Amino acid sequence: MSIQWTFIAGYLYFEIAVVILMMLPIFSPRRWHQFFKSRLFFMFRNHAAVYFYVLLGILGVFLMDSVREMKKYAHSPEGHVHLSSEMKGNVKLFRAQRNFYITGFAIFLAFVIRRLVTMLIIQDELSLKAERIIKQAEDTVNSAKTMVLSNTMQASETQKLEEMIQDLEKVKSERDEHRARVRELEEEATKWRLMYEEVCGAGDAKTE
Repeated sequence: MSIQWTFIAGYLYFEIAVVILMMLPIFSPRRWHQFFKSRLFFMFRNHAAVYFYVLLGILGVFLMDSVREMKKYAHSPEGHVHLSSEMKGNVKLFRAQRNFYITGFAIFLAFVIRRLVTMLIIQDELSLKAERIIKQAEDTVNSAKTMVLSNTMQASETQKLEEMIQDLEKVKSERDEHRARVRELEEEATKWRLMYEEVCGAGDAKTE
């Protein structure tokens, strides 16, 4: 294997390791997001798109070269004249196919890693938003409970005040009834006293 294909194979193994590391539940999405925001990743992050497309361009060139090699050695010589030349052609075809698969998987995993990075960042941001929403909901529920409790206390105090007012009005009405009854009794007593005085006055007149 030549140097360039050894490099591409090493890059493919590196991509496989990165994908496995991202898929394992070792680090949380927040840890990955913090790593993507770190100073170590800062310089690469500023030019990540440029590096990504340059790498895709290089891999695309090697992919086209492997396709060309496969087409070149796809057809064996007619008549199978030389066995050694045919075996050499098959070996070169196998190497071209191997290089094609290596380059194709490297390109595919590059898109997979980019998608995983985006999903990890989005997942962390969504979890932060969910925590903020839950905290706001809890604060709202606590304030609502406080308002309901205060309203309940105010309602109970208002109900007690209304009951006291009703009792006071009831006492006032009973007092007015007693006053009217006392007034009636006084008038009746005055009436009987006058009748008694009249009777007493008539008796004294007859005696004289």
